[in-house]
Amino acid sequence: MIDYDGEARDYDASRGGEPRARATAEALERLLPQGRRTVVDVACGTGIVTRRLLRPGRTVLGVDRSPGMLAPAAERVPGGVVRGDATQLPLASGSVDAVVTVWLLHLLPDPVPVLAEASRVLRPGGTLITTVDKDDAYFVPDSDIARVTAEPRRRHAPHVPDHSSRVLDWAAREGLGSAGEAVFPGVGQGRSPRTWREAIRKGRIPWADSDRAADMCARLATLPDQDTARPDPLYRLIALKR
Repeated sequence: MIDYDGEARDYDASRGGEPRARATAEALERLLPQGRRTVVDVACGTGIVTRRLLRPGRTVLGVDRSPGMLAPAAERVPGGVVRGDATQLPLASGSVDAVVTVWLLHLLPDPVPVLAEASRVLRPGGTLITTVDKDDAYFVPDSDIARVTAEPRRRHAPHVPDHSSRVLDWAAREGLGSAGEAVFPGVGQGRSPRTWREAIRKGRIPWADSDRAADMCARLATLPDQDTARPDPLYRLIALKR
């Protein structure tokens, strides 16, 4: 697990900074209910996206469990952040109009407790918006990196916590209906074969576990243009309505 307290200072710069935050917020805005609403950003991190969700008449609250991340978030959204766990939100049942969770489900062993807690705090007719399929975001079909990583990614797919089919199956069981989707680019986050190898060696790529890491790095090393970044990842958001 990433040490978010330790990485807080450099987190934004290593994750696309303001350009990625702007793209994320614009995509969220296409799915959020408009007007006088209460929106909760779960796992808000440094608040770089949370701040961009502020609108006249809209109340926005950021929640995160990392004190290190909440320090910059508190500066960006004064009075609008609180420390809390995504599985035990410090909110009353049926009290908010929308819950947003971006880049969280893929980190969890099981996404259901977080999804269930988000559903609990939604008012009837409320909207839950989450990223899904993060593992697939980097892989443009038929690209060279997609081809050499296809088999280990296929084997890992049943274990992906944020797989869209898994989230949608849960939603159907809980009576939440589809309310749209959006995509947005991870601006400046395209990786070269060399940076993929570095990430694998650091243990940050779940589908390249210890049994496959050496082979995967060897295959990536055969690709041309080792230091040329491939296209930016394209992240997917889905909206679910209670």
